[in-house]
Amino acid sequence: MFSLFREAMGGSHQDFTEGNLRRAIILLSIPMIIEMLMESLFGVVDMFFVARLGVDSLATVALTESVIVLVFGVAMGLSMATTAYVARRIGEKDEEGAAVGSVQSIAVGVLVSVIVSVIGMLYAPELLRLMGASESVVRTGSHYTQVLLGGSATIFLLFLLNAIFRGAGDPALAMRVLWVSNGINILLDPCLINGWGPFPKLDVLGAAVSTTIGRGVGVAFQLYLLMSGASRVRIHLHQIRIDVAVMWRLLKVSFTGILQFVISTASWAGLVRLCASFGSVPVAGYNVAIKIFMFVILPCWGMSGATATLVGQSLGAKKPDRAEAAVYQTGRFTTVYMGALSVLFLVFARQLVGFFTQDVQVQEVAADCLRFISFGNVCYAWGMVLVQAFNGAGDTRTPSMVNFFCYWCFQIPLAWVLAVPLGWHSRGVFFAIPAAETAMTLASLWLFRRGSWKSKMI
Repeated sequence: MFSLFREAMGGSHQDFTEGNLRRAIILLSIPMIIEMLMESLFGVVDMFFVARLGVDSLATVALTESVIVLVFGVAMGLSMATTAYVARRIGEKDEEGAAVGSVQSIAVGVLVSVIVSVIGMLYAPELLRLMGASESVVRTGSHYTQVLLGGSATIFLLFLLNAIFRGAGDPALAMRVLWVSNGINILLDPCLINGWGPFPKLDVLGAAVSTTIGRGVGVAFQLYLLMSGASRVRIHLHQIRIDVAVMWRLLKVSFTGILQFVISTASWAGLVRLCASFGSVPVAGYNVAIKIFMFVILPCWGMSGATATLVGQSLGAKKPDRAEAAVYQTGRFTTVYMGALSVLFLVFARQLVGFFTQDVQVQEVAADCLRFISFGNVCYAWGMVLVQAFNGAGDTRTPSMVNFFCYWCFQIPLAWVLAVPLGWHSRGVFFAIPAAETAMTLASLWLFRRGSWKSKMI
């Protein structure tokens, strides 16, 4: 196991379309898990330091994050198409095609990020008000929102370039990039928030500045790795051009990929908006709980990412049975992990949320949220793997349809009915989360077993 761990951390050079499947899953999963933990650490670190500034600052981060997740949704949609395209070309042993596709993906990411940045910088206060922020929160946090959205190019490129590494079977490189980015963020966050040493005291704005700088340095490191030949995909100067045919193929997959993640992330934003109707405490408590939940389930996202790579490369190598076997094996791994988390949430919810906030009311709401979520953990484990299997095959349309019906046609109406007419308040919102995840998993499993994803072309 130590040898396997060392190989995974150092970057394995094996052909993942051949050999032992469990070994391949472990080699891909370990760096992907650490990468996901590092990506989530941006928000966790910000939350840790900002929580000391008061409820308004905490609510600022919560409401801004509910807007930022929409940006994440677009970036993740583009990234999923990129991973599927690169993985398929690597499975076909077409490294030139993988490099050309990578360039087109980066070009699309830059264009979209410019649009998002302009909107964010001009309309940050309006976006916060739209999410239900009070005027005190708008005064406290509008500049925080402007900086994060204004620097959205770093978000898009960080996602897209790491998607290239994952599709190529080089997750160790993506992991190292996040080490660098988070190291810078962890160092700068307390300095810029609290005004330590020669740094100005920026309060909540300091969190946005340090996060954007950390991501920016990470993007520069990614570009170096791609141009220097450290990755299986190497971009040469003559490949930096627009290829309309390849870009269109990526955009077709990206559109439903973006729609998929925008639907799911917008539903989370909708739940935040519903919580905001009950005051700042439910918003802060919900955000603390979701931060903890999203952080501790990242190992499952890492394993699911390994599934996407294996499915894409196996289909490229004309081995659909290997792709299907990878999905079921990874599903068993994630079920064990998420089952253990359910017990952790039920028993130690109050202790977990106490690490992030000392406000007793916020602690009570956050602990309630974690306990409700825990009842859907096992189903959610399979749901993550199945969704990434579809995405890895380039079939982003199927998860988009599932997300739409399960989140917007089921979760949001259920949350509103329980929270408002039935008077459950924030607990109604929390109950709707595991209910929707269970429905999503059952629908995804039925569609997966039909097998149409095996013939998807990208």
